[in-house]
Amino acid sequence: MSFLQVSLSTEQADKHWGSTAPLSFGPQQVSIHLPDDKALHLRHIKKAARILEGIAGEPLQLHGKWHPEQQWAFAQAFTTVKKQQAIHWCEDEHKSRLADQYQAMLFTRNLINRTPEDISPQKLASEVTDWLQNLAGDKVTAKTLTGEELLEAGWAGIYHVGRGSERPPVLLELDYNPGTNDAEPVAAALVGKGITFDSGGYSIKSSEGMLTMKCDMGGAATVAGGLGLAILQGLNKRVKLFLCCAENLISGHAYKLGDIITYKNGVSVEVVNTDAEGRLVLADGLMAATETGAPMILDAATLTGAAVMALGNEYNALFSLDSALRDRVLRVAEQENEPAWALPLEPWHQEMCPSAYADTANSRPMKGGGAGGASNAAGFLSRFAPPQGKGWIHMDLAAAFNGSATATMPAGATAQGIRTIAQTLLDK
Repeated sequence: MSFLQVSLSTEQADKHWGSTAPLSFGPQQVSIHLPDDKALHLRHIKKAARILEGIAGEPLQLHGKWHPEQQWAFAQAFTTVKKQQAIHWCEDEHKSRLADQYQAMLFTRNLINRTPEDISPQKLASEVTDWLQNLAGDKVTAKTLTGEELLEAGWAGIYHVGRGSERPPVLLELDYNPGTNDAEPVAAALVGKGITFDSGGYSIKSSEGMLTMKCDMGGAATVAGGLGLAILQGLNKRVKLFLCCAENLISGHAYKLGDIITYKNGVSVEVVNTDAEGRLVLADGLMAATETGAPMILDAATLTGAAVMALGNEYNALFSLDSALRDRVLRVAEQENEPAWALPLEPWHQEMCPSAYADTANSRPMKGGGAGGASNAAGFLSRFAPPQGKGWIHMDLAAAFNGSATATMPAGATAQGIRTIAQTLLDK
């Protein structure tokens, strides 16, 4: 099999193709021309990879001197739904680690990109379980609560959001316990929003807004991908994973505007927007995670359009009442070259969705939840997190999915966040 060799160069090309990411070609080889060697120029490399993805008809061999972050940036941009496993890493000491990252990225992306008909709540839970058990064997155990079992156990949010679908909602509790000692304390808990399709319910979305809603289980896929990557990198701490899985559909059995959901902790919630369903299912997951006694809880969700409006599609939003944890995760995200930005969250954000009939509403009765919608959603979640939000951080995944290709990334899921989650778990 022939390979197109791709190398980096800081020399100016006499003849090149492209302006923002100049490329020069030779027999079975191409050079990406960087402005200098004083920086990694990751964005520049991503743009070149997007150009090459459109014209390369054979597998690529990265050749010469590449920083591992440069190789990773190229792979992120070059890998599409239709073109995978077409990159051969440089023959250096980083090859194995990059291969592990790539495996976790492909798992996350491919799960998110699957059709909503293919990925039901039960299928989402089983595919995550199968992958993690394949990585860690009997160190991973899992149990699920499905349909009416959720209501009997008190997990009212997941049950009510998912009861409109013929395919029942599911809460997955997965336990990664490397010492297989049941008395081992849980070091961290991960919670993921797993809405396998979001019609908006009776607050129905437009066709344009609904088209990409197979990605609304991006939080579940991202925390699973992050845990899997940490396992591949030698995680030796006990971690529990909670996936809150449901389809948000319309039927004669679907939940309705004006309904009141009373949660296990006694908080009552008026439903003023059935399209603000992610926070309703995450509330159960956060309470389940809190019950483990884990000193750190991280949840991830494609939660609000407001986060996308604030940050665009290249940054994930972070929220926490625990400033030390927030700053730690921000440092990790920067270190892992996964852009993230902290948005405001204060205790009073709990009060920003008032209700005349319940302790709180699940949003504000206006388009997008009104001003500060992402912070208000995080404030809602904080009602179900540990006291004073100690040890809890929320990731609103504005960068999880691109409806169409950009200059730096392909269409579909990005898996941005898995490295941040993995390294946060691995940090001592």
